[in-house]
Amino acid sequence: MGIRRHALAKFSVNVNGKHQEVDVPADTPLLWVLRDNLGLTGAKFGCGAGYCGACTVLVDGKAVRSCSYEIQQLKNGKVTTIEGLSASADHPVQKAWLDNDVPQCGYCQAGQIMSAVALLNSKPHPNEADIDAGMTNLCRCGTYQRIRQAVLAASKEGRR
Repeated sequence: MGIRRHALAKFSVNVNGKHQEVDVPADTPLLWVLRDNLGLTGAKFGCGAGYCGACTVLVDGKAVRSCSYEIQQLKNGKVTTIEGLSASADHPVQKAWLDNDVPQCGYCQAGQIMSAVALLNSKPHPNEADIDAGMTNLCRCGTYQRIRQAVLAASKEGRR
């Protein structure tokens, strides 16, 4: 069995409100397009199988694990990364994250924040059970209590 080569295809993507074109194989994970082709390194590689959530971005406002989401699945979807969430890091979720001392090592934080934004997009006033069910990203530092507090605080401040 030889080296498998994938043909390049041209994809027009809307990332953080900016239209860009990339030439990549159709099965390239969105994470690698963001990091390697577009230079957006906020989404992190964690498990590579869509379990941990370090790579979470929004596609049309919904949380997507970008390590297991192929660029061909994007179609005309609009991608928002942590870099595009707010120009000055003043999004209510970002502010609540800092106010509640959520970050520890920081590796999962961008994915956690993007998952929280998606949760608040779908359920603006979640209760603790909603947050526990909706926030499925892993945090090696175990800041789940503070994550829950931050999501509750952001829901009170308004998510936009």
